[in-house]
Parts: sequence; C-alpha cells; structure tokens
Amino acid sequence: MKIFMTYTHRMPAEWTAHDRCWMAWPCRAGLWSDADGTRQHYADVAHAIRRFEPVTMLVPPKLTAEAKKYLGSDIDLFEVPIDDSWTRDSGPNFVHDGSGALAGVCFGFNAWGNKYQPYDQDARMAERILQRCDIRAIRSPLIAEGGGLCVDGEGTLLTTTSCFPNKNRNPDWTQDAIEEELKTQLGVDKVIWLPGDPLDDETDGHIDGIAAFSKPGSIIIEASSNSRDPRKPFFDSLRKQLEAETDAQGRHFELLEVPEAPDDCAIGDRFCLSYVNFYLANGAVIAPAYGIALDDQVKERLQSYFPDREIVQVRIDHIAEGGGGIHCITQQQPVGMTR
Repeated sequence: MKIFMTYTHRMPAEWTAHDRCWMAWPCRAGLWSDADGTRQHYADVAHAIRRFEPVTMLVPPKLTAEAKKYLGSDIDLFEVPIDDSWTRDSGPNFVHDGSGALAGVCFGFNAWGNKYQPYDQDARMAERILQRCDIRAIRSPLIAEGGGLCVDGEGTLLTTTSCFPNKNRNPDWTQDAIEEELKTQLGVDKVIWLPGDPLDDETDGHIDGIAAFSKPGSIIIEASSNSRDPRKPFFDSLRKQLEAETDAQGRHFELLEVPEAPDDCAIGDRFCLSYVNFYLANGAVIAPAYGIALDDQVKERLQSYFPDREIVQVRIDHIAEGGGGIHCITQQQPVGMTR
C-alpha cells in the first residue's frame, strides 16, 4: 500500500480547466534580431489562445500603445514594469488548497542564474499578478522557474538535475533539500530527476524543452533518429531512464515521441527547437511550428496524443530566437476560488 504525504495545497496538471492565460509583452532590447517579427509572433500566440480562454498581457506602461496595435481589443492588458517576457519562469505557479481555493507559489527568480540584467521587476512579477487577482501568495526562498516543473496533478513532478541544483541558482541547497521544498510547495509525492539537455545553455536544461505530460501516466518526449545528431545520445538516455521509472501512483510510463526540429531552422545560438514546448489551452493544444514539412507530421502526432483537443500550430521562429517557445511565454491560471 502506498502512503502519500498530506499537503495543504497541490499544483494541478496543465490540462485542467483554466480561468485565463498570462503572458508578457516582449521588451528586453537586443534579445531578438527582428523586433517587429517577435511582437507579431507574440500576438499570434496570444490570439490563438484567446480563441479558447481569456489572455492577460503584462505590458510596460511605455509600450502600451505598441502592444495595443498588435493585440487589438481581444487581449486584456496589465500595465506593470517588467524586464523580460517569459511568464512561465517569473510568473506564479498556481496551486489549489483543500477547499479548491487558488494560491500562487512565488519562487525566487534570478534570471536563470544571473544571465540577464536587470531582473528585479521580473522577480516581483509573480506577486504582482497575484495582487491584481486577489490571490494568496505563498513565498519560497528556493530559486526556481516554472519551465523547470512538469506535474501530472496526481503527485508526480518531473524536473532536471541541471537546473535548480545548479550553483548559479541555489548554491546553499542540496538536491534533497530542493526536493523537499518542491514537494511541500507544489504538493507532490514523488520527484523524478532527469538529466537536462546539455546543449541548453540558456536555461541550464529546463524540463519543458524535452518532456511534457499528456495525461497521468503518459509523457511526450523529444526523440531523434539521426545518428549524427549531437543530441541523440541525450534523447536516448532520457527515454531509457523514463522506461525504468514509475510515477507516484506506481504506474510505468507510456512514452510518446515527437521528433526534434532540425538545426537548420535555428536563428542564432539560443534558438528553441522543441516541439514539446506547447501550451494546453481549454480544449486545445497551442503548438509551435517552424514553417517546415515536419510541422505537419508533428501536428498529426499531437492530434493522436490529444484526440479531444484541437491542435493549433503557430509560427514561433522569432520567439524561438530568444531561447524559448510557446510554453515558456505562457502561464495558465487554473479555475479556482479567489479571496
């Protein structure tokens, strides 16, 4: 018989019903070579999600007029100082308490190990979102980003050894201590530590670039059939480890593959090539596309993995140049009671 810890709150899976999606307008100068193209792709993602749920975009006050030009009247704007535009990492991680009320876990944020300056406004983003919604904030001293977290809503968390235990984030924490903090704050019973992508220098190997739950017991992973692909050994080792793992309920995982996008799609060194970096909107999967033939194959696979959801692909070339994808620029707010 399995005995599970009792926690006061738990992070729901991303496929549970959402109240809205949070995004942030692209504003860090010098991150993208085509600023107009990046703004358009952010707007395209926002409008794709808006078909299925409300979207609120955080916008620096000086860029409000610019954002309105791209977003129109369909997207709610929240004028607030921000440094960057990755709400998955600097926004709150929403949890439910035992009564179904919402709270938000606010981890510390240091721009992926002090890779960018400034980041003081983004370090306050989570609490500002919660204040706007009158949702209780739960503060954690752990430096952690939402892109490094993947939960199934039934007690299992996937994360990577290369990220939160990294000395550029939590130099005074052991991996065991980090695991206990994640269990406490997110209400999970089992943490599965996977290797991070060794070629992901931007985030030090976030989980959301390599794997995503499609339902309890099923994980979508990236894969490569190209023997000359430098990432193939990593993908193979990832699959081998997951084949040997079980979730918090004792189930072995069903592993579902999507191919890796080819390197010749990339613009610059930070380019995000991940097809698993998608957003689960209410009744839909908002998925990345790169304008190549492989997009169609991936769409068919995602439709088979999510038969009850509409698959909506959005070109993200300009977003991806900044080092992230659709999952990175979005943060879901699940349905739940506020104060």
